[in-house]
Amino acid sequence: MRKNKDNPNVIVFFTDQQRWDTTGIHGNPHGLTPNFDRMAIEGTHVANSFTCQPVCGPARSCLQSGQYATTTGCYRNGIALPTETKTMAHYFRDAGYKTGYIGKWHLADHDPVPLEQRGGYEYWLAANTLEMTSDAYDTVVFNEDEQRVKLPGYRVDALTDAGIRYVDEHQNEPFFLFMSFLEPHHQNHRDDYPAPDGYAQQYISKWIPTDLAALGGTTHQHLSGYYGMVKRLDEALGRLIDALKSLDLLDNTIILFTSDHGCHFKTRNSEYKRSCHESSIRVPTALRGPGFDGGGHVRELVSLIDLPPTLLDAAGIPVPKEMQGKSILPLLTGKCQDWSGEVLIQISESQVGRAIRTKRWKYSVVAPHKDGWKDSDSNRYVEECLYNLQADQYELCNLVDHQSHQEVKEILKKRLIRKMVEAGEEKPIIESIKVKPSGQRRVDKEEAFL
Repeated sequence: MRKNKDNPNVIVFFTDQQRWDTTGIHGNPHGLTPNFDRMAIEGTHVANSFTCQPVCGPARSCLQSGQYATTTGCYRNGIALPTETKTMAHYFRDAGYKTGYIGKWHLADHDPVPLEQRGGYEYWLAANTLEMTSDAYDTVVFNEDEQRVKLPGYRVDALTDAGIRYVDEHQNEPFFLFMSFLEPHHQNHRDDYPAPDGYAQQYISKWIPTDLAALGGTTHQHLSGYYGMVKRLDEALGRLIDALKSLDLLDNTIILFTSDHGCHFKTRNSEYKRSCHESSIRVPTALRGPGFDGGGHVRELVSLIDLPPTLLDAAGIPVPKEMQGKSILPLLTGKCQDWSGEVLIQISESQVGRAIRTKRWKYSVVAPHKDGWKDSDSNRYVEECLYNLQADQYELCNLVDHQSHQEVKEILKKRLIRKMVEAGEEKPIIESIKVKPSGQRRVDKEEAFL
C-alpha cells in the first residue's frame, strides 16, 4: 500500500463567489467557518489573497493554467479553454498522478463537456454551467461518457460525497482532485441564494460587513442565505478532512481552499462581482498538508495566478515557464527576497478595466470606449477609482479626483502599467481624471507607501 509515501496527494476545494470576510479568521462573528479557520491556523493562511479576474470563467482559466485570462484568451464567460493550453491536470498526470474533476467547470462550449474540453482531467463528474444544470436539491452533472448523473442530497453534500468516494477509490496511488462547488454563488434562474433548509433563518438580521451595511444593494434579501451556504461548505470541508484522516491520508495530502472571486450584492454595479472592489476580488485562501503545516500567516499579497505554481512546487513538480505566477513556498521559508508588492486585476464583461492593489492602495482604470463582452483589452484607459485601504478598508471614499493624491496616483499608474506589460498586455495610455481641491493634507510619495 502506498499510504503516506512518495508524492503528496493534492485536493483543491474551490468555492464560488465567496467573500474573504465570511471566515472567522477574518473577523466574521457568526462562526460560519470553524474548519477553514482551523486549517488556516494549523496550516498556512494566505491572509491577503486576491483573484486576478472577478468573473467565473476567466478566474477558472487562470487557476487551471497559471496564466492571465488575456493570455489564454478566456477573458469573459462563454469562451472555452483552448485545447492547447496545459492545465494543472496535465502537469500532475505527467508526474504520475491520477486526476479527477468534480463540480462546476465553466470552461467549455456546452454541457455535457466533450473529452477534448476537459482540461486533461481523467475522472470526470461535472457540468460546464452547474448553475444551469442543477439546483440546490437537484444536483445534475455528467460523467466521462457524457451521461447525465443525478446525485442525492443538497448540492454541496452531493459533490462532497462524490469527492470522498474518489479519494477512497484512489487511496493507494497519488491523486490530484479538483472539487469545484457552485456555492455560495446565486442560483441564476431565480436570482437567489438557496441555503440548506433551516440554515438561512439563523443569520437573518445579524452582523453585516460595513460596505454592505452602508451601500445596501440586495444585502438584506440575500445575505442570510449566502451565509447559510458558506456554513454548509465549511461543514463539507470538515467531512472531507475527516474522511482523509480515517483513511490515514491526511498527513500526506495537500488541501488548498480558495474561491474564484467575492460578492458585493449589487452595491458596486448591477450584479454581484465584476468590479475592482475588495468585496469583488478578495477571497479566503488557506493550505494544509506537507509543506504548509505550521506555515503561519502569509502577509504578502498573493494572486490566484500564484496558486498553480505553488501546488506544483509543493508536489515536487517543476513549475513550467509558461505559468505567470510564482510559488508562495519561498515565502514560508523566508527565502523569497523579491515578492511583488502588488497584484493585478483584469476586469471584463461589466467593463474593460484594470486595477492594481498594493498593501495600502487600490487604483483602477476603465476603457470607456470598449465593450467588456467584445473586447479583452485596450490601449487607452481613464482613471476610475483610488482608495486608501489603510484609512478606508471598505472603500467608501473614492479619492481619484482629489488634488491631494495626484502624486500617489502617478506612482500607482506606473506600477499598474508595468504589471500589465508583465502580464503580456500592450503598454497602454492612462488618462488622468479632472481633479478638484480635496481639502485634505497633501500625501507625499514617501508617506504614501509606508
